[in-house]
Amino acid sequence: MESNELNLEEIKAKALSQFRTGKSLYGKDGAFAPLLKQFLEAALDEELNSHLDESQRKEGNRKNGKTSKTLKTDVGELEIETSRDRNGSFEPTLVKKRETILADSLQDKIIGLYGLGMSYRDIAKHIEEMYDMEISHDTLSTITDRIIPLVKEWQNRPLENIYTIVWLDAMHYKVRDGGVVKSRAIYNILGITIEGKKELIGMYVSESEGAKFWLSVLTDMQNRGLKDILIACIDNLNGFAEAIESIFPQTEVQTCVVHQIRNSLKYVASKDQKVFMGDLKPVYQAETKDIAELNLEKLAEKWGKKYPIVIQSWQNNWHKLSIYFKYPMPIRKLIYTTNTIEGYHRQVRKVTKTKGAFPNDMALLKLIYLAHRNIAKRWTQPLQNWSITVSQLAIWFKERIQLI
Repeated sequence: MESNELNLEEIKAKALSQFRTGKSLYGKDGAFAPLLKQFLEAALDEELNSHLDESQRKEGNRKNGKTSKTLKTDVGELEIETSRDRNGSFEPTLVKKRETILADSLQDKIIGLYGLGMSYRDIAKHIEEMYDMEISHDTLSTITDRIIPLVKEWQNRPLENIYTIVWLDAMHYKVRDGGVVKSRAIYNILGITIEGKKELIGMYVSESEGAKFWLSVLTDMQNRGLKDILIACIDNLNGFAEAIESIFPQTEVQTCVVHQIRNSLKYVASKDQKVFMGDLKPVYQAETKDIAELNLEKLAEKWGKKYPIVIQSWQNNWHKLSIYFKYPMPIRKLIYTTNTIEGYHRQVRKVTKTKGAFPNDMALLKLIYLAHRNIAKRWTQPLQNWSITVSQLAIWFKERIQLI
């Protein structure tokens, strides 16, 4: 063993001493660094020996000295000596040429921190504190760009033939475009499979939210294999329901009651809102559609003259708002509002809330994709009481859904 190498007993003694005194085992002075250095250099030397087989030697290829290389690793920054071959044909696999970040685990840590909403500055500070190494913003950006192919692959993956319930809604962010900060809409489609599990079916970015772009989104989902949606839940965006029906004509489209309530309250004086809501609840919380319509008439009689626009909106949109009354309560609770996808959006915003304007569209998609990946880890089980709900759906849509 060379004199500048620590033997195993020395490494163990150093590690134990650092552990007892609370010193970090990582970094350039940590006990783990020399152990990894020895392993890497020995493994790379063995790789070169394997490369310099009989055929290579016949061509005159042989070892040709060593070169130094600085690596950023899980245990800190290392300076390693790597052997070279005369012909330059050796391509190491353990530490590739021009590779400066070693170990997927470190890169995965960086991507994981980025996916939690940490800025490059905070990640660099964390890496410096944990591993005693400096890492540039450009390097961090290069590492997080590794997920771009995963984002594109995920966006274009094949879909299930059918989703039982689907919620469609958009989130809004700021992105720099040609030096100008512009708005972007992220179109999200959250669905429930026949097995009762949540799945983010798609995520698309556009300059603004509109029925025309939703039409292109729905067309893309159809091209990816989606043949049927039993029930779609949407906000009251003009032309949205028609866009869905043009691609999936059999789909029941329920407009979100909560969106309707929020829009109504914008036009009701604050002093009247509490009483108005007390009169409105018997409409959307009624046991049957007939009772709901009777209560809507009472609402119109009491408030129609003072707030005619609000009452007319409920009357004109009633056919889109009241779809859920035909279904049993377990289904009603799922479809009368887009709260399910809004809950997902709230979780995403916890990650993105510290960001101002994103540098580009892909930076926005990268972070939301990573946030979704973390959120989706909790979507492994069917919805509560799904066996009852799906059995009821099978009765209502018996020609379109097969459970057995």
